[in-house]
This record gives sequence, structure tokens and C-alpha cells, in this order.
Amino acid sequence: MHEPMGAALQVSEVAYSYGSTKAVESVSFEVRPGEVFGLLGPNGAGKTTTIAMISGLLHPAAGRILVFGHEPSDPSGRSRRRMGVVPQEVSLYGQLTGRENLEFWGRIYGLSGRELTAGVESALALVGMADRASDRIDKLSGGLKRRMNMAVGLVHSPDLILLDEPTVGIDPQARMHILGVVKEQAAAGKSVLYTSHYLEEAEQLCDRLAIVDHGRVLADGTVDELRRQVGEGPVVTVTTTTPLARLREVSSQTDGVSVLNSVEGRTSFAARDAAACSALVGNLYRAGLALEDLRIQEPNLQSLFLKLTGRELRD
Repeated sequence: MHEPMGAALQVSEVAYSYGSTKAVESVSFEVRPGEVFGLLGPNGAGKTTTIAMISGLLHPAAGRILVFGHEPSDPSGRSRRRMGVVPQEVSLYGQLTGRENLEFWGRIYGLSGRELTAGVESALALVGMADRASDRIDKLSGGLKRRMNMAVGLVHSPDLILLDEPTVGIDPQARMHILGVVKEQAAAGKSVLYTSHYLEEAEQLCDRLAIVDHGRVLADGTVDELRRQVGEGPVVTVTTTTPLARLREVSSQTDGVSVLNSVEGRTSFAARDAAACSALVGNLYRAGLALEDLRIQEPNLQSLFLKLTGRELRD
């Protein structure tokens, strides 16, 4: 019998190092029942190491992890049975068919007989692969392999689903299908931990998220709460060889404008509102600055990441 309402996953001040390299430093967050929680950050931010600790593949050097109240290392296996893991690398046997892979992994999760058959058919239907179940994995496209990889994590109908960059390197159609499956699982009451470096995915999918970089949580909350950390108004980004001191001098002539960050010839300003944005753009041009590019956008996760780290979120 499952426990009553509470956190599906609690990660409390966990840390892990590979030799002298700190991959994760004092990371804390929780995932609630029926929500999609995102870990958003660039490659090397510590997302995959965090997933490995939650799934029990790595043991935290510090801190504690609880999955429905139990540690992943619990000898009873209670927490592991309630987790489904979809790793970043496709973990399928290429010479087996999709159905054979699911049957194999279903048995690993303890399924057998009718329960195994039902789990396999349900997972195939969820990812839209029922008509390709008899195809060998090594004959499938990258996008179809990703969908079958997700089916492996769903075959035992887990309550907590760990998705580590599940849409890396696939076509838009396969990506949209996978995102649709994530939404369906959350709507069915499942808890989802979703790691990504794609901003649009995080904004589209996540109820709450944490922005991570260099193994640390820099900010967390809902998408709207994180946007408000940048400000309510537009963000103006210019590319120019003009010194930052001169840009600050010009922007200081405009009320309601502040410099978000400046790196490698790109400077971003946060404007209080549309009027402040318009006034800033006018002042920049009237100053006769050599602007190679000027862009205006609403405050988003990209501008917050820029504010927090001094760089854009890229691969």
C-alpha cells in the first residue's frame, strides 16, 4: 500500500565528487506528487550525477535522499521499485526487438506473467510504439530509440519517473511525442524529475524547477517566480565593442534600467517596463554607439541564467 500524500522525492544537501572534482555541492529540492520538477542547467552542471544518486547508482558523499520516505539504498528495494529511470544514453539491446527489451527490463523490475504482458503493452501504447514493437532496436531511428528508451522506464508503472535529458539529439516530432508522454504521466498523478538544458522545454513542462550550474542550485521556484527575479519588464541585449563603462554611463540616463550582465561583448539590461525599454534604446542610438546587434525580449529563464552566471545557457 502506498504512503499518503507527502514529497515523492526529497533531496537534502547532497554532494558528490569524482576524485578532486566536485560534481554536486549541497543540492536540495523536493518533487511533489503529480508535478513535473525540472533541473535546468548546461552540460556538466551536475544533473546526471544527481539522477545517479537518486536512482541508487551512486552514494552521496554528504546529505540524504528519500524516495517516498525511503533511501534508495534501502535493502528492501521499496524505493527502487517505485522509480522509473530514463537515462541520457539509450539503454537498449540493439539485437533484440522493442518488445523483447521491455520484457527483459520488466522482469528486472519484478514483473511476470499477465502483469508483465500488461506492462509491456501499456508502455508501448504510451510512447506510440505498439506498431514497431517487433522491430529490432538497431533498425530504429534515433527518435524511435528514444521513445522505446522511455518505455523501459515506464514498463512497471512507477510513481516517480527520472528523465535525464530524454530529448537530446532527436527530431522535433519525436521530441513533441516525448513531452506529451511526460505531461500525461504528471496528469495521471505520477511525479516527474526532468533534467534538460533546453529552456523552452522547461518553460513548457515544469510546474517548478531549479536552475543548476557547477553542481549548485542557483535559483528555484515556478517559472513565473524565477522570471520575477529578473524583473517584470523587457530585457535589452546589445552586441558591441563599446566599453562597459560607457554603456553604463548611457544606461544611467534612463530611469528604471539596470545592467543584468556583460560578457564577451554582449551586455544585457533589465528595463522596468516598456517605456523604460523604449527610452533605453533611444539613448543607446542617440549616443552614437557602434551596435552590431540589439535584441528585446520578455524576461525568461535565459535572461535569469545570464543574470546568475554571466553566460547564456547553451550546450
